[in-house]
Amino acid sequence: MRPDPQAPGRLRIASMRPQCSEAEWNARVDLAACYRLVELYGMADMMANHISARVPDEDNAFLINPYGMMYEEITASSLIKVDVDGTILARPDFGELDYGINKAGYVIHSAVHAHRHEVDCVIHTHSWASMAVSSLECGLLPLTQTAMRFLKIGYHDYQGVVLGLEEQASLLEDLGQGEALILRNHGALTVGRTVGEAFNWMHRLELACRSQLAAMATGSPLRAVAAPVLHDTWNNYQPGTRRPYGVMEWPALLRKLDRMDPSYRD
Repeated sequence: MRPDPQAPGRLRIASMRPQCSEAEWNARVDLAACYRLVELYGMADMMANHISARVPDEDNAFLINPYGMMYEEITASSLIKVDVDGTILARPDFGELDYGINKAGYVIHSAVHAHRHEVDCVIHTHSWASMAVSSLECGLLPLTQTAMRFLKIGYHDYQGVVLGLEEQASLLEDLGQGEALILRNHGALTVGRTVGEAFNWMHRLELACRSQLAAMATGSPLRAVAAPVLHDTWNNYQPGTRRPYGVMEWPALLRKLDRMDPSYRD
């Protein structure tokens, strides 16, 4: 049963569906689902952070969250459409709340969408695990099979709150053609050719960070894996050796959300 939109604690946002192409609406639904899933799996930071998705069939336009809504209340209609130059192309009527977009979110996400045209989704988190690992000199260690997927992960040094466009060049250089980036003393970032793929990368990165911290917390010596095995395992996770991430998982995750609360589709 769909929750009552008139219930206390729920924002009343008119549907944006009549203003969207079918492709854009589907992208909105997937992106709203991703926000809910990031919350569900313990990676949200209240209303901070951001996830974006490219608008299909539109040059340099992407969808991002309104700054002021919790991840658990994001819906397809609540997302704001912006271009890589920062112009708001479409947004719902938020009434007196008059939500806009987060400046740091625009700087980070516009950089990736403008220069990595194969990327359709960008996820940035401040989870406790990714923040902790981002603060370690050793970074992410290939201690587990899941972590070995990130054997060649990039690192981006902290330069302050990401508010200036001048940081975009170094951010893009550090990300390169990879799918994941540790933002030193900050958090994590993943990208994907689909929303499901980007979420898969972030979920696995989060698990790798949590398991490393748990192992380090015991104080016992850490068991290393031989370099050839590390490389072979990493290679097994690459696009040329397996199906794209999220292909199987994403429909199941949407069904999970539909059983719990399908209002993300509104």
